[in-house]
Amino acid sequence: MSAFLVEYHRKKGSVRCEKYDSLTEATRERLRLDQVNTDPDVEIVAVASASEESLRQSHSRYFSGV
Repeated sequence: MSAFLVEYHRKKGSVRCEKYDSLTEATRERLRLDQVNTDPDVEIVAVASASEESLRQSHSRYFSGV
């Protein structure tokens, strides 16, 4: 199963989504980004999903402005 790293800016409604081969890889990157992120309006999550389409359905709030 693939994994995705989602960076969501709540105020702007912007989103960046990157695909990873494993949830472990995505989580490592999330932890790294959490350490350098200084914007409290940025939400960074790692999510396992069969596809980006499935992710967009299950976590639609991140993609509603896209």
